[in-house]
Amino acid sequence: MPAEAEALIEAARALDALGFMPSKSGNLSVRTARGCLITPAGLPYADTRPADLVEIGLDGAVLAGHRRPSSEWRLHTAVYAARPEAGAVVHTHSPLATALSCARQGIPPFHYMIALGGGADIRCAGYATFGTAALAEACVAALEGRRAALLANHGVVALGATLAGARALALEVENLARQYLALRAAGLVPVLLDEAELAAVLAQFGDYGRVA
Repeated sequence: MPAEAEALIEAARALDALGFMPSKSGNLSVRTARGCLITPAGLPYADTRPADLVEIGLDGAVLAGHRRPSSEWRLHTAVYAARPEAGAVVHTHSPLATALSCARQGIPPFHYMIALGGGADIRCAGYATFGTAALAEACVAALEGRRAALLANHGVVALGATLAGARALALEVENLARQYLALRAAGLVPVLLDEAELAAVLAQFGDYGRVA
């Protein structure tokens, strides 16, 4: 899986450079025929090489690799098990979306781009300790009918049919969080889009040529 490995490392380094994955936080994976290929635990992304990535089964068993998989392997495998359309999962600690998650609030439909997340909002999952099955369960619940969610007091999860799609969505979640918090900081009350308008946006996205 040399191409998948290189793409995973490139995406991790790019998100790290943006400040989305500080201090070795965050993790990425891509689905494989046997499970998924995931970033390793505790290794700076600048130092990560293809041989450092770990392939695991959806039960968490290590199938290939000499390092420990990310501590969030349960979250990744739970998403793949629940969402057969998911080909990649990106988990970041991007600053503004993470700040919003620390208030345990999601992002409402104040902007039409919210529909990129698959529905009328981006939910905030219930809190659970990192790396646990409880967090994986909370994440899957928050992602029901969605492609992105916040994790309370933690960060962001985005899924996509492709790694490029999951990465692009993680970037857009941070952008939406920035805009939403700017509105609130200015004391403005956003006018939320209704269900009919969001349905129209979702229909438009079907012809938009977006990366899935």
